[in-house]
Amino acid sequence: MNAALRPVIPRAAESPNPLRRFFGVYSDSRAYLSLFYMLLTLVTGIIYFTVVVTGLSLSAGLAVLIIGFPFFLAFIGIARVLALGEGRLLEAISGERMPRRPVHPGARTGFWARVGDMLKDPRTWTTLAYLLLMLPVGIFYFVVAVVGISISVALIAGPFLVLAQHLGWDVNDGISVMQPALLAAPLIAPFTIAVGVLILTLLMHAARGIGRAQVALARALLVKPGM
Repeated sequence: MNAALRPVIPRAAESPNPLRRFFGVYSDSRAYLSLFYMLLTLVTGIIYFTVVVTGLSLSAGLAVLIIGFPFFLAFIGIARVLALGEGRLLEAISGERMPRRPVHPGARTGFWARVGDMLKDPRTWTTLAYLLLMLPVGIFYFVVAVVGISISVALIAGPFLVLAQHLGWDVNDGISVMQPALLAAPLIAPFTIAVGVLILTLLMHAARGIGRAQVALARALLVKPGM
């Protein structure tokens, strides 16, 4: 198990130069993958939330029927499959190995004993909590990523679009969105581009940090203690 928990992707040695460390995030594939994950969590969060809310609601509604309990067990199984998929996704994005289901689950027990163990396992309920939590978390990640990308791209590209317009290129649609001819002023344009690059770089660092934090959250809620 210890071998399985080692990072999949070795981390590059950090440069002693603070400036190179700051901009070195652009050479880290995990930063791009984490940024992609921030955008993806809106979709996965909606899916997880819908499955859990629907499953719990139907389980409660069918509880008085003979199919209620089997349906609930099937729902818990689906939730665990989603959690396993989330772990594999985080593993691919962050490079951190997520614990897998043990190959040898231990001594064989009866069906009802296994059901009882599943219901008494805190991980069953923390898994549902994690899947529900991913909707607000996914919305937050998505908003941060979209706003950060939009602002940085607008600041970087704005002066070039205005300059292209002055050169006779048809970029009116871009200018109407970006606005301001002020961005192309000789003294303002370099500063605007620098601010855009700074915001984009900070976003990349934030994305990488969010990826690590998400792995820690997944380990806390999806992984059985001691694994």
